[in-house]
Amino acid sequence: AERRLLVLFGSQTGTAQDTAERIGREAKRRHLRCRVQALDSCDVANLIHEPLVVFVCATTGQGDPPDNMKMFWRFLFRKSLPAGSLCQLDYAVLGLGDSSYPKFNFVAKKLHKRLLQLGGSPLLPVALGDDQHDLGPDAVVDPWLVALWDKILALYPLPPGLEIISPNVCLPPRYTLHYLPEDSPQPDRELLQPAAPQAAPCELQPFCAPVVSNQRVTAASHFQDVRLIEFDIAGSGITFSAGDVVMVQPQNCPEDVQQFCQLLCLEPHRRFVLEPTEPGTSLPPLLPQPCTIQYLVTHYLDISCVPRRSFFELLANFSTSELEREKLQELSSAQGQEELYSYCNRPRRTTLEVMWDFPHTTCSIPADYLLDLIPRIRPRAFSIASSMLAHPERMQILVAVVQYRTRLSKPRRGLCSTWLASLNPQQGDVRVPLWVKKGGMKFPADPATPVIMIGPGTGVAPFRAAIQERVALGRGGNCLFFGCRHKSKDFYCQTEWEELVTKGLLTLFTAFSRDQEEKVYVQHRIRENGRLVWELLSSGNAHVYLAG
Repeated sequence: AERRLLVLFGSQTGTAQDTAERIGREAKRRHLRCRVQALDSCDVANLIHEPLVVFVCATTGQGDPPDNMKMFWRFLFRKSLPAGSLCQLDYAVLGLGDSSYPKFNFVAKKLHKRLLQLGGSPLLPVALGDDQHDLGPDAVVDPWLVALWDKILALYPLPPGLEIISPNVCLPPRYTLHYLPEDSPQPDRELLQPAAPQAAPCELQPFCAPVVSNQRVTAASHFQDVRLIEFDIAGSGITFSAGDVVMVQPQNCPEDVQQFCQLLCLEPHRRFVLEPTEPGTSLPPLLPQPCTIQYLVTHYLDISCVPRRSFFELLANFSTSELEREKLQELSSAQGQEELYSYCNRPRRTTLEVMWDFPHTTCSIPADYLLDLIPRIRPRAFSIASSMLAHPERMQILVAVVQYRTRLSKPRRGLCSTWLASLNPQQGDVRVPLWVKKGGMKFPADPATPVIMIGPGTGVAPFRAAIQERVALGRGGNCLFFGCRHKSKDFYCQTEWEELVTKGLLTLFTAFSRDQEEKVYVQHRIRENGRLVWELLSSGNAHVYLAG
């Protein structure tokens, strides 16, 4: 039989993808032909021709499938699929979840059951990785993979004369990087900035929205920097309603990009093209071809993320220093996971900082391996804080700039919020790549239904959109509980709320936790106004919304 394996993943934050790629590497070491892809980018109808598939699935929210497997999910649960349609399929399901949520690993459990119904044969019981475990999901994943390879090699033994490729041997990179001669003609800068797309913008074709304003809405003396940022979306084809979410594709700061290039002895302005090592591997969709090193490091490589175990495993292969190699091997071993956690995860040490700690290894990283070593920058989600009915052709978001300290001397900064806060539209044309996703909050269609909104801090963002929308449609019955620390420092949109209260369009309850001796929070105000809340719920049939 042909020794081939398909690894399919549904991943929201990148962990399931990282695990799927790990399985892909282990398959190659066992001389199996292996493809690794997102569930939504594979043709589900072809599953009937696949002999062997491993599914790696995360669960998000309240037991929901990740975005890149939603279409697959809908197809798989069609009533019309015949019971034995997957009878030739050997499969295994690996779930990644968090047991502090009630629907722990719901997607993996449900997928396993459905594949069984359709006639598939499970090689192993479903694996339920748990983020809450001291060692994270690997506590379950490691032993499960050992059992999986035993099963697979029993079905598809190694061809005579071939051995499993040792972990000390470096597998070829996914792509090779071909530098173009320094004097080759340069494309126009405009090519990298696509014109407004014909269809609605999406992750693969975001809209580069001009920043109209970037205003700090907390007092200068307040510890937290919060911004109200406005984008111009005229001509983008973007539409949204209250409760929707905007996805923003951030970029690395110039200092980090410069440091990274220096550490790896890369020339920022060199241009290159990528070539897949194996036929059938597609190119990274968001990278222009040809591309500069500067663009790759600024817009694509996530050099400020906390590196995963697979990073250390691959890095160890390049080490020219015995001492550094031993340390890297230890951090990537099953026994070294406690230490990896306290070195990386607890202090939130970034990929760039780890590279500083292993200078001999870092300067010998071949450029070909950059895309195997460092994941791409993930988009960030923000609740839209305005309504198109109140601000046509505009979109606003409320952003708390993430900054905190760990035991490391340098404060930790959120990649996206720090970048957004730094954008100054007064200094020329500043643009942000973005697109819109349907949110989980739906506001009532019946104008008579009252709405109780509880939004402390920046959690008030989606409710600002909802209140603007409802007021524009002439709907009353808007009740907002807002909480922050001080009335004078972080009472977002104060004048806007007060005007609506004066006009009788909003009932507002505020809790300023630090403005008096004892702390007062939104739940205290809800309890104090229990009679009104009960009245709205029992006879008004009110809907209740909560955002943190």
